[in-house]
Amino acid sequence: MKISDFDYNLPPELIAQTPIEPRDSSRLLVINRETSTLEHRRFCDLGQYLRPGDLLIANQSRVIPARLLGRRAETGGAVEVLLLAERTDIGPDCWETLVRPGRRLREGSRLEFSHEGLPNLALNAEVLQHTEAGGRVIRFSPAAEQSLTVGQLIERLGHMPLPPYIHETLTDPERYQTVYARISGSAAAPTAGLHFTPGLLEHLRKLGVRIGFVTLHVGLDTFRPVEVEDVSDHKMHSEEIELDAPTAELIEETRKAGGRVVAVGTTSMRVLESVAGFYDGRVCPYRGSTRLFITPGYRFRVVDAMITNFHLPRSTLLLLVSAFAGKALIEKAYQEAIHEHYRFFSFGDAMLIL
Repeated sequence: MKISDFDYNLPPELIAQTPIEPRDSSRLLVINRETSTLEHRRFCDLGQYLRPGDLLIANQSRVIPARLLGRRAETGGAVEVLLLAERTDIGPDCWETLVRPGRRLREGSRLEFSHEGLPNLALNAEVLQHTEAGGRVIRFSPAAEQSLTVGQLIERLGHMPLPPYIHETLTDPERYQTVYARISGSAAAPTAGLHFTPGLLEHLRKLGVRIGFVTLHVGLDTFRPVEVEDVSDHKMHSEEIELDAPTAELIEETRKAGGRVVAVGTTSMRVLESVAGFYDGRVCPYRGSTRLFITPGYRFRVVDAMITNFHLPRSTLLLLVSAFAGKALIEKAYQEAIHEHYRFFSFGDAMLIL
């Protein structure tokens, strides 16, 4: 399977630069896999396509202000660090990161982070090792006489890590969070969930739709295109996931009662399918990591429908939705979306695949 078969041309003006208001006024392209038909709706119409007894599973991970701007202690040279995943296996306050410029940051290099508007806050760091992906594992520590923890300092000193294709300044950082984001740890937002409002969630509950939450902290692969031509040669980076016992019970109850499990986003999809893969098709509580790479030909075990945004060309996410809906139908949907001037990527419109 060639990654060049999952490429497409997108007019740059269709890349959404700012979030739409209200959240659920975004457009929704409804894809029916049985009939291969498309419908143009608004996200607030979602309840018309769900039934009592259906279960939405959403990712409750919260984006941390993972972009840190600092300097090298030895030279004073500027450095930018993007936090990708906490590495508790190496030690407390250790993070896998992308660094820029990275070429001269050797093991043992020391970094300092501060903020002009917050003169009393400072964070120190030491480069521990290189990573396979060309990043660094860094150990952070509060500067002298700091009463705050490393996590609290990152929250205050960090900047929201918007994707490189977004060039506008985000005036409200909460618009890059879902309304149900609860557990901090992601380097990027699980964007399919950005369309939900508290009012829409309440409306769905009144219709008899249940809502459960899983956690996947979005990490390195969000920032990495598939760079090899043969898809089977691509190596997925590990991401931390959690599915708790109450949610596992909700999913099993829904399946036994004939309801549909609807994944909100590719991250929720990967949690559910990863856990089912670990437990021979059953959904059980799980906390650990996954490297699941879903490509066309994959046999889905849990998910019956999904909500997702429009994804970048040549990406693992485009491969995943092509696996779920079929490559030809996704190509048809994307061409229709381009023709109808849908908004693409993180702040863009959504699709519901039934």
